[in-house]
Amino acid sequence: MARNKFDIDEELESPFDLSHLKRSFVYIKKYKGKMIAAFFVSVLAAVTGLTAPLITKHALDVTVPAGDIPGLIFLAGLLLLSIVTSSVLGNIRGRLLTKAGQDIIFDIREDLFAHLQKLPFSYYDSRPHGKILIRVINYVNSVSDILSGGIINFIMEILNMIFILVFMLIVDVRLTLVAISGLPIFFGVLFFIKKRQRASWQQVSNKSSNMNAYLQENISGARITQVFCREEENAEIFDKLNREYRRAWMRAVKYSNLVWPATDNISVCIRAAMFAAGLLVLGPEAVSLGTLAAMTGYAARFWQPIMNLTNVINSFINNIAYLERIFETLDEPVTVADRKGASDLGEITGQVSFNDVTFAYEEGQNVIEHISFDVKAGESVALVGPTGAGKSTIVSLISRFYELEHGSITVDGTDISDVTLRSLRSQMGIMLQDSFIFSGTVMDNIRYGRLDAADEDVIRAAKAVCADGFISSMEKGYSTEVNERGSKLSSGEKQLISFARTLLSDPKILVLDEATSSIDARTEALLQKGISELLKGRTSFIIAHRLSTIRGCDRIMYIDGHSIVESGTHEELMAKRGAYYKLYTSQSA
Repeated sequence: MARNKFDIDEELESPFDLSHLKRSFVYIKKYKGKMIAAFFVSVLAAVTGLTAPLITKHALDVTVPAGDIPGLIFLAGLLLLSIVTSSVLGNIRGRLLTKAGQDIIFDIREDLFAHLQKLPFSYYDSRPHGKILIRVINYVNSVSDILSGGIINFIMEILNMIFILVFMLIVDVRLTLVAISGLPIFFGVLFFIKKRQRASWQQVSNKSSNMNAYLQENISGARITQVFCREEENAEIFDKLNREYRRAWMRAVKYSNLVWPATDNISVCIRAAMFAAGLLVLGPEAVSLGTLAAMTGYAARFWQPIMNLTNVINSFINNIAYLERIFETLDEPVTVADRKGASDLGEITGQVSFNDVTFAYEEGQNVIEHISFDVKAGESVALVGPTGAGKSTIVSLISRFYELEHGSITVDGTDISDVTLRSLRSQMGIMLQDSFIFSGTVMDNIRYGRLDAADEDVIRAAKAVCADGFISSMEKGYSTEVNERGSKLSSGEKQLISFARTLLSDPKILVLDEATSSIDARTEALLQKGISELLKGRTSFIIAHRLSTIRGCDRIMYIDGHSIVESGTHEELMAKRGAYYKLYTSQSA
């Protein structure tokens, strides 16, 4: 659980290997048509561009000495045509790769979002949401180039080197050997840098993730920050995270920036060596001015794709850490999912049974142990007890938000592990203590769980839970836009909207987890009538700390010490004078 902190660096599940790159081809091959087209356009652009030094050689060795002005004008036009054609083809290639890159990141982001929707609560319990968000947005954007243009560029630069090498060999074999003599030095430098470079960019990934997590946490908790005057302390924490990110970035850039200067210096030295070899060793008689100009031009071009390759490799190494994070997220197991052969749960009556159920969020720390009970269809059951006793855990297990370690839970006699999640949860209504409000209209929020509901049904549900009064008084009534998390609504108003949303879904099994905790006493008194109507004909599980609200339940279970301590009606438990009696009288005092 230590990773559920903004200042803890994430560790990669495994070191990078070729399997990560192979997996990326699943996305790339969907757009192989665009990639192949971009490749052939790149080849045409490269070959067209490589004719320029040959044109220059012919002009210097033949046309200029002969004083052929028309021929020189023709060669100048031909040179201009080759440059313009190469430029136009390069532009087309860029557009094709950009489109392919955007298509690829679209697919990756779609897969990430779909996978995140399926991950169990335990995944979100153990990670700051900012660290999850950065993977879907920033990291996917970062890897788009290496999954589209990066691969094409890598292949093309190698082909460019081969094309240039062929043209160089055609012009002069001896100077070609001088041109390629710097390759061993280049590969030695690259080998020295690349391992340190990857490690440093992993640190950038970690520090970026930490900073994003803290920023998201502080935006969400801005009101609490101001209430407790934590601005200065929070600014100091952010400053520390920001400095760590800057330090990691500068270290990573230091290694990245070593490659290009090293390559450039090797290129300059090689061209100087070619001039020395051509003019001093071989002599002007053996090497013409046109040949020397063409060969140094080709040498510059020969090292250009090498420098481009280093940039591609740089980009690849820099973004490997992001690619690893993306695949790490996609590899996160969906521990709560439809089992093979799972069937749809037909329409239920709402009978629920726990059979020797044991559960722990963390291994070795059981929250509930060997719990068994049966609830008849239509029965209302209240769960009471001290904080952390496992009341919310029990209702979460009914909805199969977590997988059981031991025992079983059945609905209408069917093990919930053997049915599809959708067919189970679609017949359940869950009202959580945290009343989450989505950005959109009030109508949209109430209709969230039943999109086909008519406006009249929405209004009827709101009236049943006493929400129609304050909604109608809003500027645009049910069409009023509410912000994310309902920041402009009171806690009680958010709970009433959530209550209407639950009621509208018409569940067979209803879960109310502290459903009235933020509602004032007057509204709660009005709401009780609506709740009573809501409970009729439905199996319901109610968690409440205000015991006066659950006196009328068919059964009350007192949870403590990982198990059910007492069970019975309010009158029966009061007569026992046990744990429930003590709790109830303490509230009444």
